[in-house]
Amino acid sequence: MSTAQHRRPDAALRAGQGRHDRVSSGHAALADVFLATPAWERKALLDAGYEVLGRRPRWLGPVVTAVLDAYRAPPVDRPRELASFVAALGRVPPRTHVAVRRAVPTRVVRMRWDTPRLDDLAALAAFLDVDGDHLDWYADRREINRSAPDGALRHYRYAWTPTRLIEAPKPRLRSLQRLVLDEVLGRIPVHPAAHGFVPGRDVRTFTSVHLGKSTVVRLDLAAFFAGVTVSRVYGLFRGAGYPEPVAHTLAALCTTRTPPDVLRSAPSFLLAARLRQPHLPQGAPSSPALANLIAFRLDRRLAGLAVRFGAAYSRYADDLAFSGSFDAPRLVAAASAIVADEGFQVHPLKTRVRGRADRQQLAGLVVNEHAAVPRAEYDRLRAILHTAARDGLPAANRANHPDFRAYLAGRIAWVGRDHPSRAAKLARLFAALP
Repeated sequence: MSTAQHRRPDAALRAGQGRHDRVSSGHAALADVFLATPAWERKALLDAGYEVLGRRPRWLGPVVTAVLDAYRAPPVDRPRELASFVAALGRVPPRTHVAVRRAVPTRVVRMRWDTPRLDDLAALAAFLDVDGDHLDWYADRREINRSAPDGALRHYRYAWTPTRLIEAPKPRLRSLQRLVLDEVLGRIPVHPAAHGFVPGRDVRTFTSVHLGKSTVVRLDLAAFFAGVTVSRVYGLFRGAGYPEPVAHTLAALCTTRTPPDVLRSAPSFLLAARLRQPHLPQGAPSSPALANLIAFRLDRRLAGLAVRFGAAYSRYADDLAFSGSFDAPRLVAAASAIVADEGFQVHPLKTRVRGRADRQQLAGLVVNEHAAVPRAEYDRLRAILHTAARDGLPAANRANHPDFRAYLAGRIAWVGRDHPSRAAKLARLFAALP
């Protein structure tokens, strides 16, 4: 379908807002029967409409004419859009009697990337290896997760940190989200400026473009995951080519609404308001990839802004970084406006502008010359290793890590990665542990 052909339904939908834009059973029944009709032409659609309505109203002719004028081919992947278009025409009485209903299966029109073709909910259920009832259960169409007083009926476990809520899906839902991540989201390209949770990229690649720069600016996105709404997730799956019912269900599987009893412990009203709406749960395996993909346009606009200022730009999850020689206040103001326009929000208290004489730090690394862990972190880790060697691992494990020895090995690899002498000292201390 051409761009011009897409505009006509949109124009009619806008024109109908405020009048008959609410979709009734009559609008949905007409949309379904139109899509179920083999021949996409006037007489066939009229006959199908007469059958569904059980009569021959005069207003049906203009409706069919408008539908054929707007859609040169049947929108088999968008039954809800077609029903909304019919409603927006303002010709179908809102309480139109429906004599019979004709179910219509959806199907993919065009896949944008090399992702699995899922024509309808039956195909989605087969892809996820669940039956229809379980698909409804995990998509939580009845919002049991939010309303159930018993945690056993909920799909998530909740844990507050000082500033955020970890919403960890239970094993079965986690496995479904992981499948969506591996087979669908992982095949959709992210922007080159995105480095967090992207295979082959990490904190080092994030900071590499900012080494040795005269000015480094860091911005933080407030409530990054909670700020991604279900409508944006749905839009991503629709943009990938999935029919409306499939996109709605995929979006429901990957989002959640936080229960009221959990929200009572929220550290701020703003965070509670965002968590109250369907959002990406921080703790789900699919959330980082979805957030990266939904931030694609944000990355594209901020990369363009950086070019205008002669700066470099990269993003690691909710950390935005710019570096170079530029008017920092003007760049911060322009970047903040773009962030707000894209549906996100800059945390005003976490903006940092650092010159060459300051310690320029991004994602835990000092980037004044080469990426390195701050000396204070090295000293803390060395002190922990000394304590563990003297008093034993349990005494040093004040944060109650489940596998403290593995945790220490990981921290040593991180702190000593680009500093051989530090790595050697830490390795000797680690080897001396009981």
